[in-house]
Amino acid sequence: QVQLVESGGGLVQAGDSLRLSCATSGLTFSSYFMGWFRQAPGKERTFVTAISQNVGNIYYADSLKGRFTISRDNAKNTVYLQINSLHPEDTAVYYCAARTSADSSSYWYAYKYWGQGTQVTVSS
Repeated sequence: QVQLVESGGGLVQAGDSLRLSCATSGLTFSSYFMGWFRQAPGKERTFVTAISQNVGNIYYADSLKGRFTISRDNAKNTVYLQINSLHPEDTAVYYCAARTSADSSSYWYAYKYWGQGTQVTVSS
């Protein structure tokens, strides 16, 4: 059974930093392109960032470059999302997702497996 479990979210103040983790099991992690998406209240799920299997390729949503950093540890079957200088508009549920292709995608439906999400709330 494939599982993706996010953690690290919480209530923070504007300007703070967070590191989200997504621990996976039941899949060959090193074979999967991993992505992070987020969904704000009343809005669609949107692409944040993605990382290739061998870490050779990393993609970010244009509007989020600079404050977000994705990384992965294939030995620990875990992908991370570092978020610096958090803004209130970063408030959302953050999801990690796994894609079998060697190519990135910013479309949520291109990812096969999903975690349950972790809530990030940023107060001003």
